Amino acid sequence: MIRVAAVGDIHLGPGSEGLLRPAFETLEGCADLLLLAGDLTRHGTTQEAHVVAEEVARLPVPVIAVLGNHDYQSDRQTAVTRVLAEAGVRVLEGDGVLLDVDGAKVGIAGTKGFGGGFAGRCGSEFGEPEMKAFIRYTRRCADDLARSLRELAEAGSDLRIALTHFSPVADTLAGEPPEIYPFLGSYLLAEAVDEAGADLAVHGHAHLGTEHGTTAGGVRVRNVAMPVIDRAFAVYHLGAREPVGGAVGHVG
Repeated sequence: MIRVAAVGDIHLGPGSEGLLRPAFETLEGCADLLLLAGDLTRHGTTQEAHVVAEEVARLPVPVIAVLGNHDYQSDRQTAVTRVLAEAGVRVLEGDGVLLDVDGAKVGIAGTKGFGGGFAGRCGSEFGEPEMKAFIRYTRRCADDLARSLRELAEAGSDLRIALTHFSPVADTLAGEPPEIYPFLGSYLLAEAVDEAGADLAVHGHAHLGTEHGTTAGGVRVRNVAMPVIDRAFAVYHLGAREPVGGAVGHVG
């Protein structure tokens, strides 16, 4: 079993130094890797990024992250990424990473993602240039996610995880006002996951949402926004894939 720790929407900044570090230092005993599902800072400043970096630096497990909308607020996302990378965090955006975990190859594909809504109640590439640009950006994120998952499969991954900030399904938004669903995620992300194949999809962003969901293709989705899981991180267990023709991994 591969143990995946995950959390999003930690919103750290000056004054929250050391808030999560004690919990993160226990990861070696309960998890094999840590996923950060975006909104790591409050306003996307480098000062806030340094606080996040110190919380996750030198941890006993690999740390993989995507950024969230808050991390873009100050237009310093490149600098935020650099600060996190210097602390050993692998920040993904339209790419993936393959980890060796106790002899199993675990692939993580990541993108922030974007909004647009869900089947039957979604935006489309029609009308004003601004609307077309909105949905094209989401589609580009989804296409990059699918491509990264396929590349991880071709690289021989035993298990694959899709890591996003925005949600791929409406299931995990239950509890949020329906009026804002289009700004919390997009069905295009779920289509990418189902098309390319994954064992687990992890996201944040929906603070009032629900932890558990599933794509139309049966991939488990987990909303790990800290206000939802109500702890420093949640841990999910993935079983290794069986040979071709067998069942895929189990998500605990």
